[in-house]
Amino acid sequence: MNFMKTKLYLFLSYILIIGCNSPKQTETITEVFPKPNVILVITDDQGYGDIGALGNTIIKTPNIDEFHKESYHLTNFHVGPTCAPTRSGLMTGRYANNTGVWHTVGGWSLLRENEKTMANMFAEAGYKTGGYGKWHLGDNYPFRPENRGFQETVMHGGGGVQQTPDFWNNTYFNDTYFHNGKPEKYEGYCTDVFFNEAIKFIQTNKDEPFFCYLAPNAPHGPYNVPTEYYEIYKDLDDTILADTQKRFYGMITNIDDNFGKLRAKLKELKIADNTILIFMSDNGTSAGYYNKKGKITGFNAGMRGTKGSEYEGGHRVPFFMYWKDGKISTAKDINALTAQIDIMPTLAELCGIILPKKHQPLDGQSLVPLLRGKDTLKNRMLVTDSQRVQHPKKWKNSAVMQENWRLINGKELYNISTDQGQQNNIAAEHPEKVNEMKAFYENWWMQVSKDFDKEVYFKLGSEYENPITLTAHDIHTELGAYPWNQIYIREGVIGNGYWSVDILKSGNYEVSLRRYPIESNLAINATTPAITKEELPGLENDIPEGKNLNFVKASIEFENQLKLEKDVNETDISTTFTVSLKAGKTKFTANFLDKADQNNTVYYAYIKKI
Repeated sequence: MNFMKTKLYLFLSYILIIGCNSPKQTETITEVFPKPNVILVITDDQGYGDIGALGNTIIKTPNIDEFHKESYHLTNFHVGPTCAPTRSGLMTGRYANNTGVWHTVGGWSLLRENEKTMANMFAEAGYKTGGYGKWHLGDNYPFRPENRGFQETVMHGGGGVQQTPDFWNNTYFNDTYFHNGKPEKYEGYCTDVFFNEAIKFIQTNKDEPFFCYLAPNAPHGPYNVPTEYYEIYKDLDDTILADTQKRFYGMITNIDDNFGKLRAKLKELKIADNTILIFMSDNGTSAGYYNKKGKITGFNAGMRGTKGSEYEGGHRVPFFMYWKDGKISTAKDINALTAQIDIMPTLAELCGIILPKKHQPLDGQSLVPLLRGKDTLKNRMLVTDSQRVQHPKKWKNSAVMQENWRLINGKELYNISTDQGQQNNIAAEHPEKVNEMKAFYENWWMQVSKDFDKEVYFKLGSEYENPITLTAHDIHTELGAYPWNQIYIREGVIGNGYWSVDILKSGNYEVSLRRYPIESNLAINATTPAITKEELPGLENDIPEGKNLNFVKASIEFENQLKLEKDVNETDISTTFTVSLKAGKTKFTANFLDKADQNNTVYYAYIKKI
């Protein structure tokens, strides 16, 4: 047995001995044993039933299916019912509602400054860290991935390609993404780009431990997909798959091809065996299962609910893990109740590293004992919920989970071992179980609700981001819509709200208001042409033209400091105010007004300390 194999044998023996000890207790071995690489692939809106190996007989996922044959499977693994909450829990090991992320827009998808991430953990342990694809936990300092432990990033803005914070006119094809925070043009389909860039990062860092977070935007809508992948499914009868579902499946098959390419590259580089490779998704399916007036198309593994739902199909997702050198390389189902909040402490223990400095108390638990055949999590309870409001509401869209028990919204009780589709509410038959689970939720709510009233602030005048770009994606509002994607910007969807800002230094500031983002170079009242499927055949739908909204005035207000208004001329690209501001936290409001004095939140505001 050579030296490296001897070290690995001792490392694995130590893991077996420590069982369920906390990650802090592995500190003494961090410099003694070789650390595995970690690649975490998390897809976007791909449900449990959107994989061939999990019972879907239509979808083509041969590479993921093969991976399933070689990996451990967490079969009762749960996340948030929507994107950003899941990612905040995954990154921190904490319930999303503890981290300030209970929405996907509206100022509540920003990961609080005091939260430490998985990337912080790996970077502090000497790993190279790279993130590719979707972040969705803030696009400004100090929320950006490059401020949260990632050393190399290629990511889109907002919660998806073509959303308001993303680069203007991105379409999933030949787009501009943010490379370490700076816009850079890339050729190719978005999923291909993110996998290719991740592979470059892996090749560069193959000789030292690395953490690669690979988070493709697909198969999130809009369902733009290369025509060759759509054509795999297009001739299926519409009683099997609706047209949108064919596009959705095509996006997943494209992910599968890229996943196969990734695995082949790891083998070519001779690092596959000592790389922990994880495949998972962020919530239930968005388009893989339709039930429209009793007409069912697609597949949902017998579950009730899809993306956004508190029922099982909204938050139970695939989770497969492989690590050959760690003796995790054969098909094995692990049926204990687990969640995304468990992954950070699990990876810390598997890699023999400690949690990041000054981290907040974890809600998750290490799953290493489970991986080694010991079920130490019997009878644990977990909660997942979908808030998507400015002020979280008790019991809203909630599921309390214990083994196979599910308490929904505090009222409905199901046992999914005998009722997987959650059709038979048995709350009246099990009042003691209902009360037990309700009591757990009450304590959970007391914990996670402590900081609900503490807003998260954008930093004005920071040396790390000056000017700062604020977008309507992140306004706080209980009136009107959140103009969170570029189609809404083109159509002129009306929003009314404010940004919570922290003015770091007193002084003069330039506040520039725009209808379209600065990179578009479009006038406030310009029209912009549509992008059609004829021009770009991979589009799901035409992207509409940008309407002239005939704005005539612009206004700004920094609460308790100033309120100003200016005329908007027909050819103005922006309306700019130069103001003197006092340091401190306040609400910033910016609006364009039309001839009828109808307010509409400015879609893009650029604020610079001068």
